Amino acid sequence: MTRRFEFVGGTSAKFWEVHVSGVGVTITFGRIGTEGQVLTKSFATAAAATKYAEKQVSAKLAKGYVECRSQVSA
Repeated sequence: MTRRFEFVGGTSAKFWEVHVSGVGVTITFGRIGTEGQVLTKSFATAAAATKYAEKQVSAKLAKGYVECRSQVSA
């Protein structure tokens, strides 16, 4: 599962993407138009990985990021 979010406001144009695969979570973030930085975390269970990803998504939505529906893949 991959979800992508973007925030454009003022001088900011940022993206944030989360990919959950089994017990691993990969987060990619940076300025729109760049490759960005990549962070990877592993968890004991797939459920824990999904819970972590959903918590991070909630935080981004609270900060004003908007999900890019056209780029979401399963």
